[in-house]
Amino acid sequence: MLKFPYGNSDFYRIRTDNYFYVDRSSHIRVIEETGDQLLFLRPRRFGKSLLLSMLENYYDVLKASEFERLFGELEIFKNPTEKHNQYFVMKWNFSNINSQGTLAEIKRSLHNHLNNRIEAFMVHYQELLQYQIRIDPQDAISSFESALIAISQTPYRLYLLIDEYDNFANDLMMGQGQTSPERYKTLLSTEGSLKALFRAVKSASSGNGLERVFITGVSPVLMSDITSTYNVAKNIYHEPEFNELCGFQKTEIKTTLTRIVKECGFTEDKVNQSLDLIRIFYDGYRFSKLGSKDIYNPTLALYFFDSFQKDCQYPDQMLDDNLAMDLGKLTYLSRLPNGRAIIWQALNGTPPLVLSLLANRFGVEQMLKKTQSNQFIVSLLYYLGILTLDGKTVLNESRFKIPNLVVRKLYVEHLLEMLLPQDTEREIIRDMAKEFYQSGDLQPVCDFMEQRYFKVFDNRDYTTANELTIKTAFMTALFNDVWYMIDSEKACQRRYTDLTMLIRPDFRELPLYDFILEFKYLKLGDVKLSGEELKKLSRTELEALEPVKEKLAEAKQQLFDYQTYLEKECHDVLKLKLISVVAVGFDRVVWQTVLKR
Repeated sequence: MLKFPYGNSDFYRIRTDNYFYVDRSSHIRVIEETGDQLLFLRPRRFGKSLLLSMLENYYDVLKASEFERLFGELEIFKNPTEKHNQYFVMKWNFSNINSQGTLAEIKRSLHNHLNNRIEAFMVHYQELLQYQIRIDPQDAISSFESALIAISQTPYRLYLLIDEYDNFANDLMMGQGQTSPERYKTLLSTEGSLKALFRAVKSASSGNGLERVFITGVSPVLMSDITSTYNVAKNIYHEPEFNELCGFQKTEIKTTLTRIVKECGFTEDKVNQSLDLIRIFYDGYRFSKLGSKDIYNPTLALYFFDSFQKDCQYPDQMLDDNLAMDLGKLTYLSRLPNGRAIIWQALNGTPPLVLSLLANRFGVEQMLKKTQSNQFIVSLLYYLGILTLDGKTVLNESRFKIPNLVVRKLYVEHLLEMLLPQDTEREIIRDMAKEFYQSGDLQPVCDFMEQRYFKVFDNRDYTTANELTIKTAFMTALFNDVWYMIDSEKACQRRYTDLTMLIRPDFRELPLYDFILEFKYLKLGDVKLSGEELKKLSRTELEALEPVKEKLAEAKQQLFDYQTYLEKECHDVLKLKLISVVAVGFDRVVWQTVLKR
């Protein structure tokens, strides 16, 4: 039985305790040849800490006697580089720094962490160090310089690993949807801790004992702000050879699922079923536009594997609560000018978000500008892992999409809280949605849309409203990732469904329906009635309006086509309900259940 290291980023323990490990050691040579000081960005929870732990164990001079034990079965062992086990290794992890409290407390947390890591370094290498490192309780930079002196008295050089270099800075800037720009900028000032620290790192790499630096983080914001003092790091984020450095590929996912399915005694059909489920929830990330394949979130995949193997059934929740993404950064972005419109567009997927050039350098000053370009907002969403690359346009521009259902849930929850800030209102719509899943009766939801939901839209929403606006509103109201695999714009023979809700394969015995919903939109001018006149019409009278009848008929034909496609794809359509929805302005909504052919 496989042992999955869910929540474990200790390479040494994973290898010595025989945990499951997807080999990424072949990248070590490429990393080594790419440069001496590298910046590698990936979204949160994407295996960056395990990557650094692998590098730490590969280069540590004190691990030379265990090289075969740790790397013997891995690709790099066949042809190791000359630099393996040739360095002192020091590791900093900025996620351990507390961003709360006063500036003095934040600086103290930073210095305490660095001093603790330097002291751990001193203890680890005490047999090789002749010079006693002096720890300065008030100044960790002085402690670091003392460590460099000690290193210079040995035949070895230092490899510095910095994990989550921007974590506490991002929390300070965007944590919980609140900005603290003045405190952030103070930390970045010439006298501030961060610039002084990275100035010391740069100085150390100029013949003062530090030979290599590998930095991980989420975004380039902080690196842009410290460029004046640390401009030597090469950003390898977009390099195609590093697209799969963190993350699992489809073949690796399938191999693991095949083994679990066999151990649980399931038939081979279970492999494709579980692969389809995990693809919808965890796949879709792409970090290079040069022909790279989509990859799966590795931490979430390990969570799924661990639960599936333990109970021989899929986890009830595809997103572990411990891994839930922070809504704060999405809230921050939605408050920027045009931020909400971009988030809305990302959720409905049409038209796709497109950029000619991804922003690689933007700092706090740009983040605080009163107006923001689409380039800035889309780029930051991309770095945070809330958007990912989705191929190119005919003009070679980059297209972006929401990578998977786990991230789509983040958008939905954010928009629902923004539009319905009262907990009681969100609970009402969730209860209505639950009834809809079991009955197929959409009328209570439509009534809620007319009477409450649409009233929170402002005039700008109204002037630009179309069927995508209505679809997105209903998606936020009906979204459920516990029982359903939800797909917006599901491809059906070169056409796309508006909203598809298919019951998860492990819940198909529950008294729930599958749904395909097709949305249409009419302006008030299309029916030649005012909002007040519309409100006086009964549902029957509303359905009898010629423009409404035409839209319902159009939706009906499309739903028949989608049904035919699902049947050809061997989907179970016995529980399928086809529903057409027509909104007239933000005033009335009419719906019909279309009888299947």
